[in-house]
Amino acid sequence: MTANNVIQTIKNRRSIRTYQEEQIKEAELQAILEAGIYAPTGHNDQPWHFTVIRNKEFINHMSEKTKEVMKTSPIGWVVKIANSDRHIFYNAPTVIVVSGRKNAYSPLTDCSAAIQNMLVAAESMNIGSVWIGLIDHLFTLEDEVKKFELPEGYQPYYAVCLGYKKDQSPVPAPKRNMDVINFID
Repeated sequence: MTANNVIQTIKNRRSIRTYQEEQIKEAELQAILEAGIYAPTGHNDQPWHFTVIRNKEFINHMSEKTKEVMKTSPIGWVVKIANSDRHIFYNAPTVIVVSGRKNAYSPLTDCSAAIQNMLVAAESMNIGSVWIGLIDHLFTLEDEVKKFELPEGYQPYYAVCLGYKKDQSPVPAPKRNMDVINFID
């Protein structure tokens, strides 16, 4: 098969959890956001909204508040993370909260596709990224959700951390289970 840059980028992408302090360039951020906007979407709803956060104090606040809620979880590993010194957003200089319009046909699916596009776009520019699901604990706090200044009728789902990779050494790909396909011809 002929080499394909997109497929190679998808295969090379890893979740990055150590970042340089420097903010990514504005043009890079805009390209990543545009990749999210170009994601496939059910019935062309385009139900996403992206809240870009580059304020270090606010990112730290979100991490602490998220961990406070996580401490009440019935799931042991969630509580263990909450009680650790781990920063929920890995001290990334940029965090994007991805929200979806509640009355859309498939907002969670569409927003997830937008996130995947952003992750792959970031990797194509050698920018580190990681998809953060634990932030959903923060979204249970109405007063905290208000701070994102979302348009009426939108619900936050996930966050994406972005930043220049602190460690440039390649991370080996985890073994993939290839026995997940069947064909009906």
